[in-house]
Amino acid sequence: MISKESQAVSADAKRIYEQRLRIRLEDAQFGRYAAIEPISGDYFLGDTFDEAVNAALERHADRLTHTIRIGHPAALHLGVLVQ
Repeated sequence: MISKESQAVSADAKRIYEQRLRIRLEDAQFGRYAAIEPISGDYFLGDTFDEAVNAALERHADRLTHTIRIGHPAALHLGVLVQ
């Protein structure tokens, strides 16, 4: 179960992305990852999920972030390939 705090961080970060970052990032950074820290509005880019998250942790180690994959509906795809 996701905590209320995590849900709020996710909602706030998604709002920041839609209102301030989508237009700025989708053309130039498509497919990269952005970890968004919603209290400050800071965001951290990486070629991988880990790079973005680690950059955010270096700056805001005591805060939760929400990570998205730029231009995609989900940051990660989990599943199996059935042949």
